[in-house]
This record gives sequence, C-alpha cells and structure tokens, in this order.
Amino acid sequence: MPTILGQNQYGKAENRVVKITRDGATHHIKDLNVSVALSGDMEDVHYSGSNANVLPTDTTKNTVFAFAKEHGIESAEQFGIHLARHFVTSQEPIHRARIRIEEYAWERVATSDAGSESSAADEPKHSFVRKGQETRLTQITYDGERWEVISGLKDLTVLNSTNSEFWGYVKDKYTTLKEAYDRILATSVSGRWRFNWTDDEQQMPNWEESYEQVRKHMLQAFAETYSLSLQQTLYQMGARVIDNRGEIDEIRFSLPNSHHFLVDMEPFGLKNDTADGAVYFAADRPYGLIEGTVLRDGCEARIPVDLTNL
Repeated sequence: MPTILGQNQYGKAENRVVKITRDGATHHIKDLNVSVALSGDMEDVHYSGSNANVLPTDTTKNTVFAFAKEHGIESAEQFGIHLARHFVTSQEPIHRARIRIEEYAWERVATSDAGSESSAADEPKHSFVRKGQETRLTQITYDGERWEVISGLKDLTVLNSTNSEFWGYVKDKYTTLKEAYDRILATSVSGRWRFNWTDDEQQMPNWEESYEQVRKHMLQAFAETYSLSLQQTLYQMGARVIDNRGEIDEIRFSLPNSHHFLVDMEPFGLKNDTADGAVYFAADRPYGLIEGTVLRDGCEARIPVDLTNL
C-alpha cells in the first residue's frame, strides 16, 4: 500500500537562555527555556534525504541566542514573536513557526543595609533568588500572515483553608466519601489563555502587564469564591479573567484537587477538628483532576483539551 507524508516539523528544543542586562551596578535577569518548531516544504528531506530546504536545528539554536543579544528580551511573548517572524520571513521553504517558551522568575535579594541612608545609589544589585511559585509559559505560532499567541502558567499552588464545601453528589454502593461542609480547597493551577491579537494591523497587547493582571484576577477569584465545588471555582477564575481582560478570548485550566484529610486523633485521646484549628494529612495521589475552558461569548475554543504538551 502506498504511503504519503503527514504533518511534520523540526527544530531545536529547550534552548536555555539567561539574559543579563546591566544597568550600571544594577542587573536584570530573564531566564527562558525556548523551543523552536518549523514546518513547510519538507517533503524532499523525508522522501529522499535531500537537505536543500532544511535550516539546521543548530542554526535555530544559534538564532535564539543571537536574538537575545541583538533584540533583548522584553517579554517571553515579544521574544517569541521576533523569532517566529524571522524564521518564516527569512527562509522561503518555512511556512510556519511555533515557538514555545517557559520563563523562570527571579527576585532580587535584599542586602542587609539596603534601607540605610549610607547605602549608595550605585550599590550592587546583582543577587537573585529563584521564585518558586510558578513557571510562566507562552506559545507563539506564525504562518506569515496570522499570529496565534497562547500564554499561561503552571505549578501555581494555592490553598483556601475554609469557605469550601462538597456535598449533594451522586452516591452509589462504592461511595465512601463523607460530605464536607467546611474543607480545605487546594490545587496547583495550570492555565493557558489565548489572545485575540492575530495580525500586525492590531495593537499589540502589553504582554508583561497582561500576565500580571491575569494572574491577579485568577488569584482574586480563587480567594473570593465561596466554593461548593472545584468546578465552580474554575469557572469563576476564568470568568473573572475574561470579564476584566479584553485582549483575551479563551482560558483553559487543569486543576488537580490536592486533597487534605483530617487525621484521626482518637487513638491518641485527642479531638482534632476544634475551634482553634485542625491537623490534616496532605495526599498527593490519587487526586481529582478538574479541567475546563471558559470563553468569551461568541468565540470558538482553540486551546487544546490536553495541555500536556502546550
């Protein structure tokens, strides 16, 4: 039976780029993990091995580092846009570029005399500690005419110690879970949101401000929702973002339910759940996994259901 070539792409994955910008004695850091995937007229290399249309993956790696120096890194999104535009417009056989970026946040280490009057204005500010809250993500796709920008985050761990219930659910002969009228609600947020900026004629969003605002609205919705289910909280988080950020049309979450169970203290002669607090066992698996998309009315869902590789 004859065969034909299906979808294909190639590039250099996980280029670790650390850009230090020196502003006198004060330094700034951008720490990215950049993956490049290119597709286009690549039939010959698969059928005959001809590399005539192939830009070496090593060249894509070099371009990532060169662009970090030549253009700087204003934001993960802007850096990805620079790269995608370059690959599609500079190489005729390449019709589509997809740039995936993870950004690792750092915060400045405060020195012991930072607040003293004797601290000089040019005191070195070059020490950083890696933030452990979340990893920022973006995926830029460009086909020479249209852009698709999907940004997001993963591993943002949040917890409400009260204002969460879970009851009234379906019960069958295998159900052992007791209804909860005051429980811990905790999850590690993985989210992606799609911008409605799609061509160069539109005004480009402020990528840095947008990320900070989306994160703020997600956290506020998580904290302010009296939750009867994690699904309800998911929807409120997404709706808050859509309602407040006009540049975003779609947001998808994957929320593992990080279960916390009261420890049985009766064998020790102790009452656990009392007015002054309680002790819980934090179970890491198995866990409930709640996923869903929230859309602006009239918009089509385009973020993949499976966020594993996005």
